[in-house]
Amino acid sequence: MTITSRVITNEKDMQAAFDIRKKVFVDEQGVPAENEYDEFDATAKHVLVLYNGEPVATGRLREVDGAAKLQRICVLESHRKYGLGRAIVEALESAAREAGLKEAKLNGQTHAEAFYAKLGYHTVSDIFMEEGIPHVTMKKKL
Repeated sequence: MTITSRVITNEKDMQAAFDIRKKVFVDEQGVPAENEYDEFDATAKHVLVLYNGEPVATGRLREVDGAAKLQRICVLESHRKYGLGRAIVEALESAAREAGLKEAKLNGQTHAEAFYAKLGYHTVSDIFMEEGIPHVTMKKKL
């Protein structure tokens, strides 16, 4: 088992990330495709995680109000439970630190709240809905 992650720097990797997001958010969770892809995709830093050389997980990072905002974190259903979510978050946090950011925040789906808590995030909001899915805002010092 080999897990690698990298910041996306080419169109092939970007398309792989978009394909993963489509499978997880659009096909599996029912998010409308027109809402999944937005204007921030062009300027965000994207990360791709590979399992034995196969693209299976992704996430993106934006700087918002001086903090790293982790977004679009997802793992293909067939590859969950291999530690790939942790690999995505760690890669995004590393990129944030390299950019000089001192805090990370994310809007996590409530079913993933315990996962993010294990990675050092703490909940700072009540539950709210995004695309019909319950979320909470979580933060962590980097």
